[in-house]
Amino acid sequence: MPQKLNFTKMHGCGNDYIYFNCHNQTINNPETLAIKLCNRYTGIGGDGIVLILPSKVADGKMRMFNSRDGSESNMCGNALPSVAKYLYENGLINGQHPANTNATLETHTMTIETGSGIKDLLLTVENNKVTAVRVDMGAAFLQPEQIPVALSGDAVVARPILIGSTKYKITCVNMGNPHAVVFISGMGEYGTVELAAIDLETTGPSFENNPLFPDRVNLEFAHVVARNHIKARVWERGSGETWGSGTGACAVAVAAVLNGYGDKDTDILVEMPGGELIVRYTDNTVYMTGNCVEVFNGVVVYSNK
Repeated sequence: MPQKLNFTKMHGCGNDYIYFNCHNQTINNPETLAIKLCNRYTGIGGDGIVLILPSKVADGKMRMFNSRDGSESNMCGNALPSVAKYLYENGLINGQHPANTNATLETHTMTIETGSGIKDLLLTVENNKVTAVRVDMGAAFLQPEQIPVALSGDAVVARPILIGSTKYKITCVNMGNPHAVVFISGMGEYGTVELAAIDLETTGPSFENNPLFPDRVNLEFAHVVARNHIKARVWERGSGETWGSGTGACAVAVAAVLNGYGDKDTDILVEMPGGELIVRYTDNTVYMTGNCVEVFNGVVVYSNK
């Protein structure tokens, strides 16, 4: 029987998702729903769907399903700010409405349960609207078995590998999901291939599905504009190329520090096609600050047939 589902379309850094409030509706078969609704020609369009759920251990819970294959990801850094915005502005924080104050600018804390654990967030609120969110993304994992990647050593930093017949130097980081970062240039200079010219539709799947990565992998190509300033393009496993990625930006910033292009405990600007994210890599955790934009609300009638 068809379901009538209410949704909200939101994006962060151009990374757009279809959000479903599961406090008052049940989503059946989200894997298939993601594939059908995220099609940009025959559906609503998006990089995936996000379920906003109640949590027994945090202010809210999120689950995310990718657009191309319906697979579920443990983490989505760009979706977290939008989930926080929805929870706050719709009065779903522990079932209570947010305080309606006369303050034009204030901050609020929030916790969200994810497949990679509970994340702490700091919300910037202007006139009771959430305009930016800083997320404590947790520690960056670097050991090969933590990525996972089938390479030896304590960490994979600028490690030469062969994908097909092409040589790359990869730096691997796990930010709740696995990432391989390839720098195409040194400080401030483009290499032989410019960022915009890379054929991600070919290169992305060749990385994502390579046996080196038993859980598949997200891929970032990065260009160093200046110290602590990186431009990047992202290929997300299960989704393809996206305009932005929160965990991808974090992986790029961590990789920049490991390769000598950035500094620890310093704001690193990561530019992606959909916008900018600020990342700070410390000894204990990685902080990511990004925006969250509501695009529109709607209702879709969906059938599993």
